[in-house]
Amino acid sequence: MTATIAAGPAPVVARLSRLDRFLPLWIGLAMAAGLLLGRLVPGLDSALEAVTVGGISLPIALGLLIMMYPVLAKVRYDRLGTVTGDRRLLVSSLVLNWLIGPAVMFALAWIFLADHAEYRTGLIIVGLARCIAMVIIWNDLAGGDREAAAVLVALNSVFQVLAFGLLGWFYLSVLPGWLHLSGARLQVSGWDIARNVLIFLGIPLLAGFLTRRLGERARGRDRYETAFLPRIGPFALYGLLFTIVVLFALQGDAITTRPWDVALMAVPLLAYFAVMWAGSYALGRGLGMGYERTTTLAFTAAGNNFELAIAVAIGTFGITSGQALAGVVGPLIEVPVLVGLVYVSLALRRRLFPAVPA
Repeated sequence: MTATIAAGPAPVVARLSRLDRFLPLWIGLAMAAGLLLGRLVPGLDSALEAVTVGGISLPIALGLLIMMYPVLAKVRYDRLGTVTGDRRLLVSSLVLNWLIGPAVMFALAWIFLADHAEYRTGLIIVGLARCIAMVIIWNDLAGGDREAAAVLVALNSVFQVLAFGLLGWFYLSVLPGWLHLSGARLQVSGWDIARNVLIFLGIPLLAGFLTRRLGERARGRDRYETAFLPRIGPFALYGLLFTIVVLFALQGDAITTRPWDVALMAVPLLAYFAVMWAGSYALGRGLGMGYERTTTLAFTAAGNNFELAIAVAIGTFGITSGQALAGVVGPLIEVPVLVGLVYVSLALRRRLFPAVPA
């Protein structure tokens, strides 16, 4: 977080910038502003969707890139070796993300949305798209391990390219057939997924790496971290708030005119985030990981790649489909829930990891 340390034994909250201190308020206002814009400004959704990048609206793409760059510029890339050697973390993350996560979403979608085929399929697609973007900022706000987050996000990206289409076929066509349930077919291009990964992870990752490398070479690590990073740090939250406004504006009319449908999809999504985050946190704690890596494991397992899920749902079923609406509802529920889990994580740090400095 972009906290500035004050002299003297001031409480932690007093040492935070105004942006950090009132983050839940700003996010709530961003949601409300987006809903109002989408509802009150005719044609705004069409204008926002006029230009796309990787199948996602250009304003959302810009917001995501701005949001991720400052956090990835903070990563100490010369320490990534300490993460790649942690087999407990890597294996746990792969199992949680690519075996447990999709299975949990499949089960919850069928339990809560058995009679709503379009919404059910859309949520299953959300569960298949593992997070490679917004999780970076949740992890940073919760004080997780930045280097571990960078490695796990990169690992998820590789598996996303290789496994997304295969898992989509299994969970939407094969498994429903085995269980005598109705299924669906998913048309997805491996190149489209790879392009999505390259845009939403490759660009900010390369920018962050080059900034760190060139900044340290020109000014030294100490000056880079104490003078430069605090200047660009707030832009991560500016990008987050801008992305939230645009997301809610794009679907403001659908959300306000179909609140029951949104509430219907919110129930399995809330259950999913709770199960995945709490289960992953308990696993990290049980394996003896420290606070930072336990937190990183939990957030990387609970988050989803909504930009990919939305792009796939729109490309396969159409922009006005129930599957596309389910893809959009995913981040609308995820954002406030994971903000809340940031505060839960910080509270658990004081109770379960008292030796970790605040």
